[in-house]
Amino acid sequence: MARRITERQRLALKLEHLSETEVHEVLDYISIMESMRRATSLPATWEDELVSLLADSRENERARQAFEWESVRRRAERKAALSLSARA
Repeated sequence: MARRITERQRLALKLEHLSETEVHEVLDYISIMESMRRATSLPATWEDELVSLLADSRENERARQAFEWESVRRRAERKAALSLSARA
């Protein structure tokens, strides 16, 4: 029975047939893949700390309150418009 080559062996064979420029491009691509893997695997604790710091800030509390007031105002306007159109 014929032994099948692995993906790594197949890659090595393909690399042997590439030019130096193409090998450099493959290495650049691998570098990008590695940096993306590192970025996703690193714990984002500093981002969590920043988000929690911003969430607790006074300006953010005011913005949430203003947003809630605006939402209530819009709901009241819609409700009033619906009741007026129902009467007509």
